[in-house]
Amino acid sequence: MLRVWFNHWFSTSYKIIEMMKEDKNEEIYVIGSNRQRYAIIQNVCDEWYEEPDLDGEDYITYCLEFCRQHSVDVFVPRRKMVEISKNKERFSAIGVKVLVDDYSILKILNDKASAYEFLRGCQGISIPEYAIVNDWAGFETAYGKLKENHEQICMKFVQDEGGMSFRKIVDHVDQFNRLRYYQGAEIEFEVVRDALKSKNQFDDLMVMPYLPGNEISVDCLSTPNGLIAVARVKGSARHEKVAFDEKIMEMTRIVLEKTKLQYPCNVQYKIKDEIPYFLEINTRMSGGLQMSCLAAEVNIPNIALNKLIGRDISWEINQTERMVSYIELPQLIQKFK
Repeated sequence: MLRVWFNHWFSTSYKIIEMMKEDKNEEIYVIGSNRQRYAIIQNVCDEWYEEPDLDGEDYITYCLEFCRQHSVDVFVPRRKMVEISKNKERFSAIGVKVLVDDYSILKILNDKASAYEFLRGCQGISIPEYAIVNDWAGFETAYGKLKENHEQICMKFVQDEGGMSFRKIVDHVDQFNRLRYYQGAEIEFEVVRDALKSKNQFDDLMVMPYLPGNEISVDCLSTPNGLIAVARVKGSARHEKVAFDEKIMEMTRIVLEKTKLQYPCNVQYKIKDEIPYFLEINTRMSGGLQMSCLAAEVNIPNIALNKLIGRDISWEINQTERMVSYIELPQLIQKFK
């Protein structure tokens, strides 16, 4: 039996855990934890615990003690992933393998500005124009310069997960239509101006042209038998197209060769004028990984787990272009004591 701990993962990791458990060699026993008492993924876990609200060294100490108390063999971190990667040797010292890449590359890739600089010189990768600002004067200058060549500008904080801070800046919004229709991430320039001017300084903010085309999300895993890469073309609806465009596949190979990431990751691109621009890398399994795996008929979570413990699992990818979606099903939440 292999005891695997998932800490504070999102709800779609339910299927990731199910796939990881589909192992031909031994039983995979999953321990889950979350600060949310009623997180749905507890239903697919063999044990479940509420996490305390801790940060920094206090959380690392908690994780180490949790691993000792629950005889954890493999730790799959999401919460405080970068800090945990920095302390991988401490987990290794107590016999715990951590499904995360090295801190030296994670600290670069989890900072969007550093990631852009790291990849800027790579032939074959298109990086959009951007500026990093942390005060109103810097934003005003960057915005004005970008507007000279681009119709619409967007912004996002450098330290961000899941695009929570992404905003598309517009000159005018029909206030009545805003009552009738959801405006998404649109925000008026005046609102941005007033918000930023209210602070002398703020966290680093990335300002760049808005790329209006489709988003392409590529789920990846480097293996001894080659790179697994499955691209999903995402639109505004729930369905996504899994396709293997040669240009996207080649860009992804270049990114993975440069970063040397060894564990599951997700590379994102956005299209403008038929050019795919690199957006970011999520250095963990993505929320949509289950759709990639279903369409391509490949079990990335289980292959990654076996790679971590030293097993080489053979795999093949179905490269048929397919449409894939998902449904929501109600479940009663089990409560572990």
